[in-house]
Amino acid sequence: MPTDPYAKRLLWFVFVGSKGGLNRIRFISHIRNKPLNANQLAKEMNLDYKAIQHHIGVLEKNNLITRVGDKYGATFFISTFLEVNLQVFDEIVSKLEKST
Repeated sequence: MPTDPYAKRLLWFVFVGSKGGLNRIRFISHIRNKPLNANQLAKEMNLDYKAIQHHIGVLEKNNLITRVGDKYGATFFISTFLEVNLQVFDEIVSKLEKST
């Protein structure tokens, strides 16, 4: 199935073309395996809670994660949009790993 050029551009920008992209890749990798709330993500990723909140804002704004629940206990999942485009996400991660 051919990839959506809009999705490919968006994912490249969010994960490679902007500051914090590597942490957002780590964020997605964590919730892809097991949905977590912001506090759990902060502990698992060894990042400040405020940094996690920032990344949540960026990922939600770009429809890459879905929030279930309210406020502090909200759990984050990858969105349907990202699920459909996981091949592009994996391609980005693969290319970044080869370049380092």
